[in-house]
Amino acid sequence: MVLQEKLQLLRKENGYSQEQLADKLGIARQTVSKWETGQAVPELNGLILLSELYGVTIDRIVKESDECNLVLSARDDLDIDETIDFLLLAKRNTYAAKAPEVKPCRLGSHDLSYENSTGYKYYDTYLGGECFVGEEAVWLHDVPIWSMNYAGRVIGENFSGDFLKEALMAVPEERPYRGPEVYEKGDYLYHCQVSGEFIWFQGQEEIYYRKNKIYECNFHGGIVK
Repeated sequence: MVLQEKLQLLRKENGYSQEQLADKLGIARQTVSKWETGQAVPELNGLILLSELYGVTIDRIVKESDECNLVLSARDDLDIDETIDFLLLAKRNTYAAKAPEVKPCRLGSHDLSYENSTGYKYYDTYLGGECFVGEEAVWLHDVPIWSMNYAGRVIGENFSGDFLKEALMAVPEERPYRGPEVYEKGDYLYHCQVSGEFIWFQGQEEIYYRKNKIYECNFHGGIVK
């Protein structure tokens, strides 16, 4: 396995998009792209950073003949960047977009779905209203590959579902879970904190109305293997 292929597999196996890896290493995303297409190779300092980040020796990164390639290829069918692109599109075309619900899969559940022609399918199902629990999941060719559970509640007056949907519509590529870190409109403030990466993460979102917290939601999830 050549270096450019191994660099791509290591990144995907560890759940990073090219942009997230670039941020971790303090380099431009274009540099990561050039590494993975063979237009450039990492310098020694870059290899050291990659070795520390992935927890593998530099030898195992640069050697073309390496038995660890079998391990690295365990999820080479999963393209993290492609999955994130689909997830963002799905989120912006379901709950946040006030899309119509589909037939519920459970008694009393609210369900929404989205799919494309390349084999990806997204499903969001939740129970409740002012107090709710739910799950979002993504399948590729009918195989589950990613999921996120969430639970939240309204805890104050003047809650606006429309404001929450506006915030969720602004879900960022670098944190494709709920809304952006901060979203404001009029008297409303949305705040979202996340720790971890796409493969394993947890976070909390809150809404404030005139500095009073009126809503909270916790979420966690990651890659399904």
